[in-house]
Amino acid sequence: MKSLHAQHHPLADTGYQLTVLSQADAEGAHVMPFARKLRETGLLPLRPTGMTVMQINVGKMCNQTCRHCHVDAGPDRTEIMTRETMQLCLDALAQTNIDVVDLTGGAPEMNPDFRWLVEQIAALGRQTIVRCNLTIIVANPKYHDLPEFFARHGVRVVSSLPHFSAGRTDAQRGDGVFGRSIRALRMLNEVGYGVEGSGLSLDLVYNPSGAFLPGSQVGLEREFKQRLLREHGVVFNSLLTITNLPISRFLEYLLESGNYLGYMEKLIAAYNPAAAANVMCRSTLSIGWDGQLYDCDFNQMLELPVDNHAPQHIRDFNKAALNARAIVVNQHCYGCTAGAGSSCGGATT
Repeated sequence: MKSLHAQHHPLADTGYQLTVLSQADAEGAHVMPFARKLRETGLLPLRPTGMTVMQINVGKMCNQTCRHCHVDAGPDRTEIMTRETMQLCLDALAQTNIDVVDLTGGAPEMNPDFRWLVEQIAALGRQTIVRCNLTIIVANPKYHDLPEFFARHGVRVVSSLPHFSAGRTDAQRGDGVFGRSIRALRMLNEVGYGVEGSGLSLDLVYNPSGAFLPGSQVGLEREFKQRLLREHGVVFNSLLTITNLPISRFLEYLLESGNYLGYMEKLIAAYNPAAAANVMCRSTLSIGWDGQLYDCDFNQMLELPVDNHAPQHIRDFNKAALNARAIVVNQHCYGCTAGAGSSCGGATT
């Protein structure tokens, strides 16, 4: 499957995606603008509570083309962060007490300077999270030593696994993905990841495979742990549930399946003020592959940069100005505030 970008699909245009999102307002008065919902619950303007995470998208290149991908990543994407831009990120990090750097993509490991970046973050004494799709570990011999590399630098590995069954996983991520993911998980377990007392954290991420919200994170974690251990001998630390946001390829699915308005109504009906107060954009700064600054990874993929009163590029990083900014919101933000909430760290309430 090609990316929307490679297909020249209308939804590859972020302006068109935002138009689709705004049309929900026009098609029914019951669909309230997200900003108005925040105002009603006393949260507008939404502002940072203090940066604790720097999330860096090091490129859109990926060895997979998943049906739900909000990045529209794939083998045909060539956007990649340069070492010069990485150094600007490191320079900014050194000015702060931000203690977690979250590396994402695409498959971040495919960036030729990925290992150098991890080493530099470790040298600064900060925690690195890598958003690993698992199959990259077994995709090519040059990646087979990634578990050892991760362990050597104390990397926290966060990996997507849509389900504990092959059918559900392969339907979302491609034929054979489940089997390759299990092989990668076993390789990670062999060096200590997910093993009690090892200090090496391995977390899995669950995204629903259809137009519905994730179930209880606690209940799903229990079921995943039981099934993966019993059937595959695999262990992990935590399961993180993430709601699919109505952007990019998941938006394409919603429109093609006729589920778009129904899904939006479901998200809006499940709006939770407590989840809204704890959204990840309040404590995270998102950096694009070209160094542009965003409130979150989802805003980044919709090309909605930080408030224009704040620095726009990592070269102009100013922590005080960024902490004073108003966070940019749009209709897709309902995905992070529905039910138990959703963030890159899983449920928020």
